[in-house]
Amino acid sequence: MAEREFRFEQKMTDAEAMMWNVEHDPRLSSNIGSIIICDRPLDPDVMRKRIASAVADIPRMRERVAPVLGRLAPPVWIPDPEFDLDFHYRHVSLPSPGLDTQLYDLCTRLLQEPFDRTRPLWLFVVIDGLQGGRGVLFSKMHHTITDGEGAVRLAEHYMDLERETPSPADVDLTEVLDRNKRPEDGDDFVASLMRTTGHTFRRFVGIARRTLGEVALAASDPARLAEGAQNLRKAITSAQSQLQTSEPKESNNLWKQRSRHRRFDVLEVSFEDARKAAKALGGTINDFFVTGATMGAVKYHEFNGVEVDHFNATFVVSTRDDSSAGGNSFTPSKIRVPGEKMDPADRFAAVQNVMGARRGEVTGGADLMGAISGLANLLPTSVVTGIARSQAASVDFATSNVRGAPLEVYVAGGKVLATYPMGPVAGTAWNITMMSYAGTLFMGVHSDPAAVSDTDLLTRSLKDAYRELLAAGGVL
Repeated sequence: MAEREFRFEQKMTDAEAMMWNVEHDPRLSSNIGSIIICDRPLDPDVMRKRIASAVADIPRMRERVAPVLGRLAPPVWIPDPEFDLDFHYRHVSLPSPGLDTQLYDLCTRLLQEPFDRTRPLWLFVVIDGLQGGRGVLFSKMHHTITDGEGAVRLAEHYMDLERETPSPADVDLTEVLDRNKRPEDGDDFVASLMRTTGHTFRRFVGIARRTLGEVALAASDPARLAEGAQNLRKAITSAQSQLQTSEPKESNNLWKQRSRHRRFDVLEVSFEDARKAAKALGGTINDFFVTGATMGAVKYHEFNGVEVDHFNATFVVSTRDDSSAGGNSFTPSKIRVPGEKMDPADRFAAVQNVMGARRGEVTGGADLMGAISGLANLLPTSVVTGIARSQAASVDFATSNVRGAPLEVYVAGGKVLATYPMGPVAGTAWNITMMSYAGTLFMGVHSDPAAVSDTDLLTRSLKDAYRELLAAGGVL
């Protein structure tokens, strides 16, 4: 596939730094992954060459995280002087009989394994032995590298539009590493001190410059001062809403416990059917997706004879305005969705309204996520992880929507049949992430079985929910 420009900053954002810091609690791991299933086994040598080429083209893939002194500034990325491709690329086989459930269990364990924090934060695994002669590519990446949209961009480096393509040229990674090594890329105390001092100085100079500028403008335009105060009040109100750990009326749902255990399952919905149903109901595919997740939560509780007033959920608002940028450009937004009995069309409208209101707060204000993260990163790690764990425990389910390739693609000689995303549970009860590909919406349900005691029931409930939503939209 055609490779577009892909740029990364050398310093983490405050939000990325917070994801990095809270991971000292393994329950808050932000690893993201994908399971790509192809119509035949992948050629491991071709795949290795593809990954080597991507490493040569994308500096972030050969860089590691370097902390700064006292966490007074976000960590930075520096070249890994001991980079070893074979540490990040593996080839394994499933044991007989090679069931899909065996594959999901393996990938779940791989995703849970913590990264070596002294090395680049990614892994690719070619997996053979899946029933039906199918091949698999599993990928895992730390969220500090990029978000779902960025991961799709990265995949362009190893996907093709045709099955038979020329084998990639060999890449001398040793030469690439030597050529791109920078003299300032130290990892000792002095280097850390210099990075921290420089960041802190630039931050205070920037704050002072902006403050003096605003004061001067306010003196000549008093209305600007009033507008600034109003925006500050809106930001504080939004922050309080996002950080609130308890709702006015506590939910009595079944998903209270949390653990480090994980379970993964999948489901699929026709892209065109979902689009038609969403349009008939007056919304978007993302409205359809989040409403279906909400209906699945309701059905799970109905099966267990439990009535729930509401669920606490999150959805992702993309803030990316530069298609060539890597890194993360999103804000997770907390919403309260209805859990009581209602018609699917009415629930669709209710979920759409609450998402629209929250999206307006995110897109119409300052970088709330960054502001909160910047302050949190100055606190002791134990305090930050405690706050993050409390916030995550108040979320019943998290949702994320990623746009994939609209047409069929190939990986190392295999035609991609399905691509299942694995979003981070990160202390919630369960995560459902959707990726569109070649006319299908592929959904990965990543759950904590301590919270969701019957994960099979959750998957069945979600499948029934999306069928009912399609019917409500006049498709079925």
